[in-house]
Amino acid sequence: MAEAFGTDDRKAVESYCRGHAIEFEWQGDGALRTWQRRSAVVRHSQTGQRCWFNQIAFLNEWTMDPEVHEYLVDTYGEDGLPFNTRFGNGDPIGADVVQVIDGVYEKYIAREPWQTGDLFLVDNIRTAHGRESFEGPREVLVAMADAVHLAGRSPASAVTDG
Repeated sequence: MAEAFGTDDRKAVESYCRGHAIEFEWQGDGALRTWQRRSAVVRHSQTGQRCWFNQIAFLNEWTMDPEVHEYLVDTYGEDGLPFNTRFGNGDPIGADVVQVIDGVYEKYIAREPWQTGDLFLVDNIRTAHGRESFEGPREVLVAMADAVHLAGRSPASAVTDG
């Protein structure tokens, strides 16, 4: 809990969760289970453009190594996975859907070899980003501005308004 929330204080964690529309449940062993409902699409604050903005291709049970997935489901059950993404109504997302999304990401990926002194700026709403494996030393510094607050937004608002 302290690693994820920066504190072991249950009341502080509960307050944070309530303030960010994160549902939570304390487990019998003291572990914390959280879940939240967010839109898969949001409007960009500057352009108004609808943007794909979610974790389905990264934090989904089908992005795990199959052996790890099988072990975790056997040990903790389907609802006990350390992370997962589902449809807005709570239905599971099939491996086939995740595979199609991964294919779209792969089709449009732009790989850029880094060189010493490079600076990379990313609009986190408009651009999916990540890193591939590498070898050798590396230092990455991150600065963020203009946080997007999704807690007060209806899960469907970004796709139904306008």
